[in-house]
Amino acid sequence: MQQQYWTTKQAFFRKIGRKEDDCIIASDAELDAKLELFGAIQESCTNLLRVLENYQDRILALSQEENALGRFLKECGKQDKTRAGKMMGATGKTMSYSAQQRLTLRVPLVRLYQEVETYQFRAIADTLATVEKMERSRTDYRGALLWMKDISQQLDPDTYKQLEKFRKVQGHVKRTKMQFEKLKLDTLQKVDLLAASRCNMFSHVLATYQNALLSFWEKTSSTMVSVAESFKGYQHYDFIVVKELQEPSRKLAEEMGNGEEKASKEDGDKDRMLFFESEYHDEEGKRDAKEKKRKKRTSHSKVRMVAQQLQVGQLARKAHGWSRKQTPSLRVAWMMCHCSAWMTLCLRRGPN
Repeated sequence: MQQQYWTTKQAFFRKIGRKEDDCIIASDAELDAKLELFGAIQESCTNLLRVLENYQDRILALSQEENALGRFLKECGKQDKTRAGKMMGATGKTMSYSAQQRLTLRVPLVRLYQEVETYQFRAIADTLATVEKMERSRTDYRGALLWMKDISQQLDPDTYKQLEKFRKVQGHVKRTKMQFEKLKLDTLQKVDLLAASRCNMFSHVLATYQNALLSFWEKTSSTMVSVAESFKGYQHYDFIVVKELQEPSRKLAEEMGNGEEKASKEDGDKDRMLFFESEYHDEEGKRDAKEKKRKKRTSHSKVRMVAQQLQVGQLARKAHGWSRKQTPSLRVAWMMCHCSAWMTLCLRRGPN
C-alpha cells in the first residue's frame, strides 16, 4: 500500500509539473534527449504520411489538367491551318506527353508511402511500447526515492523497527532502480536503431524517386526544347481586330521569311520524331489516320465507278451513231447490248 501511495504521489507531482531534484534530472539527461528525438521522429512520420497523400492527389490533378490543356491545344491546332496551328498542335502534344510522364512519379511515391506506413506501425509502435514501460518504471523508481527520503528523515538508529523499515525501503529502491536501468538501456538502444533505420529506409526509397524525377524532367525538358527550337524566329499572324498591326507584322514577316519555307518542311519530321515514340500514345491521331484511309478508299472507288460510267457512255454514243445507219434488226441488237452494259455496271456497284 505504501509503495502504491508513493508511486501515485510521484505521478501526481510529475503531472502538475513540480520541480524535482537536480541530481535526479541530471542523471536522466541522456534519456530525456533520446525521448525528444523519438518524439520528433514520431511526429515527422505522421506529417510525412499526410504530405505524401496530398502530394499524390496534387500530382494526379495536375496531370489531368495538363492533359486537358494539351487536348484543347491539339483541337485548336487542327482547326487552324496556319503556322500558329502547327505550333498549337506541337505544344498540345508536348503537354499531353508531360502529363503522361508525370504519372510515373506516383509509383515511387506509393512505395515511399508504404515504407513509411510500415515504419510507423511497426518500428515506432514497438519503440513507443518500450518507452511507456520505461516511464512507468521511472515513476516507480522516483516514488521509491521519495519514500526512502521520507523514511530517512524520520530514522532513529537506536530504534530497530525503524532501521528494518529503512532497509526494506532501500531494497525496494534497488529493485526498482535495476528494472529502470534495464528499460532505460532498451529505450536508448531502440531509439538509436529507430533513427538509423529511418535513414536507411529513406536512402533506398528516395533514390528511386530521385531517379524517376530526374528522368521525368530530362524527357519533358528535351521535348519542350526541341519544340521551341523548331519554331524559332518571328511567327507571322494576321491581325483581324487590331488592324493597325497588320502592316508592321507583314513587313517583319517578309524580312524574316527566308528560312520559313525550309523550316515548315522539317516541322512534320521533327514532330514525328518527338512525339510518336513508344512512350507517347496519341489515340486521336490513330483515329484520324484510319478516317483518312477510309475516305481515300471511298474516293478511289468513286473514281473507278465514274470511269466505268464514262466508258459505257462512250460505247453507247458510238453504237447510237452506228445504229442510225442500220436496219431495225440491228437496232434491236444495239438496244440489247446497251441494256447488258448497264446491268453489268449495276452489278459491279452492288446493292447500294
